[in-house]
Formats: sequence, structure tokens, C-alpha cells
Amino acid sequence: MRALDFVGAAVLAIALAAPMGATAQGLFAPAVTVNGSAVTNYELDQRAKLLEAFNTPGDIAELARTQLVEEKLKLQELDRAGMELTEEGLTTAMEEFAQRANLPLDAFLGQLSGQGIARETLRDFVKVNTSWRDYIRRRYGSGIEVSEAEIDAALAQTGGPESVELLLSEIIIAAPPPRAQAALARAEAISKLRSTAAFEAEAREVSALPTRTQGGRLDWVPLTNYPAGLHGLLLSLEPGEVTPPIPIQNGVALFQLRDIREAPQAPAAIAEIDYAQFAIPGAGTAEAQANAARVRGIVDTCDDLYGVARGLPEERLVRRSVAPSAIPQDLALELARLDRDEASWNLVNDGSLLFTMLCARTPAAAVADADREAARNQITSRKLTARADLLLAELRAQARIAP
Repeated sequence: MRALDFVGAAVLAIALAAPMGATAQGLFAPAVTVNGSAVTNYELDQRAKLLEAFNTPGDIAELARTQLVEEKLKLQELDRAGMELTEEGLTTAMEEFAQRANLPLDAFLGQLSGQGIARETLRDFVKVNTSWRDYIRRRYGSGIEVSEAEIDAALAQTGGPESVELLLSEIIIAAPPPRAQAALARAEAISKLRSTAAFEAEAREVSALPTRTQGGRLDWVPLTNYPAGLHGLLLSLEPGEVTPPIPIQNGVALFQLRDIREAPQAPAAIAEIDYAQFAIPGAGTAEAQANAARVRGIVDTCDDLYGVARGLPEERLVRRSVAPSAIPQDLALELARLDRDEASWNLVNDGSLLFTMLCARTPAAAVADADREAARNQITSRKLTARADLLLAELRAQARIAP
């Protein structure tokens, strides 16, 4: 139920029955006040549910309270500065937030609603934190300086994670909308496993990938093959640990770390990935699988696919060369397990099986201008975060917070 609807229901309940009115009053009673502005029990409950949905570690109740108190302080500072996010800017920010889960906004909100989280809860969370980020950039951005020496030092430290290879096992659970909640619940249970044998048993039972026949086991793969957004998560695993569920389009992915090693030679960072996808109608049918196997038997390189697609509608064959960050997460995970000229047909789109082929990975120059600019941006971001943390600490020290 949306927050505003809940308020309406509470008002009606007060008129009809005293016991229900008392419950509503308790729900919207202040749990803590920040300079006279209340954080209600309802807000605490909603934030806790949101943190649980994000698989946030730690004491959820305490973290919910801390975040909401800090957000009251941020809102009060934003009011003093006359900063307010436009409705258009807020919608864009919410869409970008949902995209992190590889979902359109409506689908993302639908998943949250299924866990008892109101649209307004996400809206308020995104609004205050996006506005605060913009405010910090406006207030401190012009005063942040980054020296060439700092950039050189940052670049000298890159390459540590780049030289790592991972030995992983994988599971992807199909999760079309009617089965999304059940798939997520199964994935949550699998994410708590610490036994490779148990993970392999689950892979054989529920994984939608061909690797299910070997318990989801993959060979050694360079960390750089995986989406950059997953690097920190994968490196944080101990052998036997499983990632939290990773939402992808119409599915949920999980990885278990079996081992980790330094690569004999550190691979260069990947600047661009060239891949092709050929759509085969009839996803889910034996005929489509047979056609995909036939295509695999007659093509050696991506260029050969043009011959396969000759005379067919142009949209059946798509070839792109893009930065890794521009590739959707489900496709990025599929490409991660492929070497040049290898192919798979695990992905589905609009009723078609997607024959996916890796054409090439283009390494970045050792110290390209783009690398230096990326390092500059990262250093600037760290310095802005430090300024923001200091300002928030000052606001908290001056605030009246009760209880």
C-alpha cells in the first residue's frame, strides 16, 4: 500500500474504530526527532524493508535509523540552500537506480511492492541522496584540485585486481514475471550456501545454463571478463561463499567462488567488446535449439554470420562494438564466459533465441588519456565524499536529536 493511501486508510479507521485508530497513531508516531522534524515508525519500518531488499549487511534496524536521521539533516541543509530536485530529474534518477538491477522502473517498483515497500519509500530515498550529491558538487566542486602526481600514483596502483583470475561456479534461475518472487526466494536460499557440493546440486536442479550438467562449474576466467560493477563483489568472496542474488533480465544470477589466483600475466583493461547476436525464432523449442547448433556448426567467426543472415530481415542480426559499461548485465555475464569466436545461445528476447558470439575484446592503451581522466574523476569523487562526510558530521554535532 502506498504511503499516502495508508494515511487515508488510517484516517478512515480512526472514524470507524478506536482500536484501529490507536494502531494507526502508533504507526505514524515519531520514533525520533531531528531539530523538531519527526522520523515516524512507519518510515523506519519501510526503510528497514528497503535495506533488506537490497541485501544490506549489518544491523538493519540501527542502519535504518541512522540513514533516516542523516537524511533529515541533509533535507534541512538543502532547504537552507534552496536546493530542490525537479520532478523530471527525480524520475530520471529513479530510472537510473532501477537500471542498476537491469529492470525498467515499473518492474523494479513492482518487485519492491511485492516485499511491502511503497513507491514513496524509494522515491524519498532517491530524492534526498540525489539532491545531496548535486549539492555537494555545487558547493565544493570548484575547490577540488587533483594533481598530476595524484593521478600517476592512482594509475600505478591499478592492475592489482586486473591480474586476478577466478574459478567460479554459476547458476542462473529463470525468473519471468509470474515466477519472479519464487525465483528470488530460491536464489536467496542458495546465496547462504557454503558447500560446493550443495551449490552444484542446486545448479543441476534449477540453473537455466548448459553448465548445469557439470554443477555450474566454470574454468578459470580473468576478472576483467566480468562487468566492472561486479569486481568488488567477486573479490570480496572467500572460497565457498556465494554472491547475493544478482538481478538480470527475466532471471537471477549467483556465483560461488571455488578459488582465486594471480594471473601469470596481468591482462590489460578492456576498452571495447565486439559481439554479434543472431535471433532465432521459437525460443524454448527443440527446433530453435537445433537451429542454433546448426549455425554454430557452419560459422567460425562473427563475419560468417552475415552469410547466415543473408536474405533475412535486417534486425535478425545485430553486431556492436561498445564499452563494457554499455552492455546490459545479463549479456555481459554471457560474454564473460566466452573467448574470441566462441558462441552460446542461452539468452532470449521477444520470443527469439539469441545466438551470441564474441568477436573481439579490445584492450585499452596502457596509460591513455581516458585512463587519466577516469583516475581524475575517481580522485575527485573521493575528495567530494570526504567533504560531504565532514559537513554531515558537523550538522549532526549541532543538531537536536531525540531520543
